[in-house]
Amino acid sequence: MSTEQGFIGRTFGDRDDVILTLLDNMIWPILAVVILGVLVFVPQTLRNVQAIRLVLWAAVPIGLLVLAESLCLLSGHFDLSIGSIAGFSAMFTGMILGTCPSCWGVTTSPWAGFGIILVTGALIGLVNGIMIAKVGLNPFLQTLAFLIIFEGGKTAMQTQPVTGLPRLYVDVGGTPEFAIAVLLFAFLVFGLLMRFTTFGQAVYALGSSEKSAREVGIDTERLIIVVYTISGLLAAIAGLMLTGFVGVVPPLIGEGLVFQAFAGAVIGGISLFGGRGKITGALGGVVLIQLVQSALNNSPAVGATQIQMVNGFVLLAAILLYSTQAKLRARILASGAV
Repeated sequence: MSTEQGFIGRTFGDRDDVILTLLDNMIWPILAVVILGVLVFVPQTLRNVQAIRLVLWAAVPIGLLVLAESLCLLSGHFDLSIGSIAGFSAMFTGMILGTCPSCWGVTTSPWAGFGIILVTGALIGLVNGIMIAKVGLNPFLQTLAFLIIFEGGKTAMQTQPVTGLPRLYVDVGGTPEFAIAVLLFAFLVFGLLMRFTTFGQAVYALGSSEKSAREVGIDTERLIIVVYTISGLLAAIAGLMLTGFVGVVPPLIGEGLVFQAFAGAVIGGISLFGGRGKITGALGGVVLIQLVQSALNNSPAVGATQIQMVNGFVLLAAILLYSTQAKLRARILASGAV
């Protein structure tokens, strides 16, 4: 009898382990289903290598923002300002480099431009981190304030596209193969950092319990500042890639991307409450979000004025999916089988 119970226990325990693994990696079967649906209903989206390359190229800016948001979420925080940081950094640097009539024309050096846009994004992220970690502001209120401030600052600088940018500066994001390589490299680096370094383990510990992280000797304030600084830096790189993808700095650059970033991270399995999720899953979320966006753009059944509404439904679906996953996971763990 005891042998039979042990066999049943092992069987059900293994089953629960399998279910938990599937829940943690559900992005991949979902992505497979979406790819199949796109091939059936909007085949022109993936009709050849060039079309696939375009989808991946368009995914680069949002992918970097998803990576930034994922890092914040894993630490138990979030950043509503990543889209505005991307847009403001790109606009500010564009005004310095551009030769349009209203541009400042300070320099035309692309290398100076690279430095300026990266430093701008990192500094904004640093201030975000200091205000949250040292001053004690709520992450929602702090990053919401910066979202409004820097979107307004971007509009105050320029309401027309910024043109006349240095060729090399634009080519970084304007060369599909290089831009895609940057995205994959960024995910590879942070995937390895989060899995194999003390920094990654500290971020997971912070996201699981800030109090417990402090008790084991982690400088949580410093870590929060570092996380938000990196988030701002990644957002600035996204702004650089957006500039290259479009070829100019449009006045609405970066607006609305934070919601897609949240959706990509959540669909990719990153917990909204911190401490759980994989960077590789977030990459799957990036591909899924951009694939849906590209399919909508190519679909004759969806008008241009309806795309934003459909994107809202995609975000809602991501939230519902996350809620269902969290409930199933909690139910399995509460059963005591694992």
